[in-house]
Amino acid sequence: MPGTGGLGPAGAVRAIERVLLDGLDPEAAPARSAVPVPAGELLLMPAAAGPYAGVKIAGVVPDNPARGLPRITGSYLLLDGATLQPLAVLDGAALTALRTPAVTAAALARLAEPEAEHLVVFGSGPQAYGHLDALLAVRPLRRLTVVARDPGRVAALVAYGRGLGLMASAGGPEAVGRADVVVCCTTARTPLFDGALVPAHAAVAAVGSHEPEAREVDEVLVGRAELYVEARTVAAREAGDLLLAGVGGRQLWNLAELVRGDALVPDGRPRFFKSVGMAWEDLAVAAEVYRAGRRRAP
Repeated sequence: MPGTGGLGPAGAVRAIERVLLDGLDPEAAPARSAVPVPAGELLLMPAAAGPYAGVKIAGVVPDNPARGLPRITGSYLLLDGATLQPLAVLDGAALTALRTPAVTAAALARLAEPEAEHLVVFGSGPQAYGHLDALLAVRPLRRLTVVARDPGRVAALVAYGRGLGLMASAGGPEAVGRADVVVCCTTARTPLFDGALVPAHAAVAAVGSHEPEAREVDEVLVGRAELYVEARTVAAREAGDLLLAGVGGRQLWNLAELVRGDALVPDGRPRFFKSVGMAWEDLAVAAEVYRAGRRRAP
């Protein structure tokens, strides 16, 4: 089963941007189906756009990391859009590890200051590595602070950052007070830091949960920030970071509006992007993996 065929972070970001610039409406995208199972949760995520259709079947298994296995499992079936004949099967976990950071990077390429240098990342799993790689494709990062619970995994990510030429170190939640960009990619169900500490110039992204009862940021940050989501329809069901903060009638800009240049991006207040994961994103990246593989074929 192929992974992501050598497609890198920059290519994945371009794939996300391309489908939005071509007119895809995230608000009309099919909803995710979530089925509780004894091991965790099964997710079914179908989508169709342009010449392709596809579906991801993903498992979320909270106990897997303790077994040395990925928390996210699954497969992606890419189909020809006109005939629905199978074209490729991809590793669902590898696809998720590429597409989630690509979505964040597409947003933060517009929300983070052009000279943003200091990234604070909460988490030390695959998404933390993926987000670091993706954000280096869109911003001139020079400094990395890792905030996570497992000292060994923190040390490994710090070493990885140093290998990329960054000034990297472990830190605590208070590091957000010196951040240009903050990314939360954890399994936390309660806020990770005091939102009052986030500088007014900073951009923050939270990607760790698609549950309405879980959040990684507090109502203080949400209240201070301009708010951005993949789609308002999905955020209203799944974005606990916003729902638990009681955003009510607040303006939420979606990712298409942001990428197309229609969203307000203010100075003088933080910008907060909340991602829950959507099926059209998987399709966009899976299709690019497939196209890239065909271009390399003899």
